[in-house]
Amino acid sequence: MVQKNTEDFLSMPFAVTHVLASIILVDLYRDYFAKHKKYFTLHTIFIAGFAGLLPDIDIPLNWFLNIFGLSIAHRAFTHTPFFALIFLIPAFILWHKKKHKEAMYFFVICFAIFLHILLDYLFVSDYTSGIMFFYPLSNTIYGLNLLQNVTPKFFAGIDAIILLAWLWHEEIKHKISDFI
Repeated sequence: MVQKNTEDFLSMPFAVTHVLASIILVDLYRDYFAKHKKYFTLHTIFIAGFAGLLPDIDIPLNWFLNIFGLSIAHRAFTHTPFFALIFLIPAFILWHKKKHKEAMYFFVICFAIFLHILLDYLFVSDYTSGIMFFYPLSNTIYGLNLLQNVTPKFFAGIDAIILLAWLWHEEIKHKISDFI
């Protein structure tokens, strides 16, 4: 009998999922809903993808802190609404100063962080490593674990499907093959 490693059955979105979800949703908003498309440049879309990973900054930060014998918990402060809302402060200041394009960068960052937190909440690997939404006020862990006992190959497949669907959309909407 072959014994399976428990990590073979962890369910959580890959980093690529966080990037793609942020890019795609901001891009779809830009294409179909935004009234002022000049605020949603390709640079804005790139920032959305980058910001989709921002809550996981605690992972490399922890690697660095381990050099000094320190550590921080994964999915603690950077996976809270407080972390996302930090980016609303400069967004509103810039918007008030009529720097709408720059303000949009911060709104997009806030959105991408909230999306990352939502994905982790929905598909967290188990109930002991969920998200502490209200950290540092509370250490209570939340998570729905909607896809139990799926392999990492499942999430790799999801990433591939999401990427191909988005590329198809971009070809239909923007004729990206013209740029090849």
